[in-house]
Amino acid sequence: MLDALVTSKTRVKLLLKFFLNSNTTSWLRDLEHEFGDSSNAIRLELNRFEAAGMLQSFSRGNKKIYRANTGHPLFEDIHNLVMKYIGIDRVVDKVISKIGELHSAYLTGDFARGKDSPVVDLLLVGENIDRVYLSNLVEKGEKMIDRKIRYMILHPSEINNYLYEVNNALLLWQKDKNG
Repeated sequence: MLDALVTSKTRVKLLLKFFLNSNTTSWLRDLEHEFGDSSNAIRLELNRFEAAGMLQSFSRGNKKIYRANTGHPLFEDIHNLVMKYIGIDRVVDKVISKIGELHSAYLTGDFARGKDSPVVDLLLVGENIDRVYLSNLVEKGEKMIDRKIRYMILHPSEINNYLYEVNNALLLWQKDKNG
């Protein structure tokens, strides 16, 4: 879907990199290595995004570091579009409704670092999770989004230690504290 709207593969990679997880930062040479694209193609797209106000940059030593401009009026719309592109919105909606006492759901792995991947890594935090139902949902979700889904279930008492150990975890959903 996204690659039909945005014809530049480099632009799609940059959208995933910066708009999936707004905490992601990177510089030109790192992106060149990660994407396998020429530095000129990446620089051109970075300059376009920065000129449009969608990316911000700052200097760290001799590197120009980029990150998403979360204050941009279209940030939330682009973030939601990227989430829909990888199919996470549908997976989370399906899982939450009947899974058990789910407290929160996190995206981890490559997608949390802003990298496209054939595997979606989810961290589910809750109690009394219906693992059989979850397994069936994962199987259906994989067909729906045409990606593999790998998940881990933690008890709420374990989450703080896990989040301390893992570098990137993007909160997707959290139970309303009132209900």
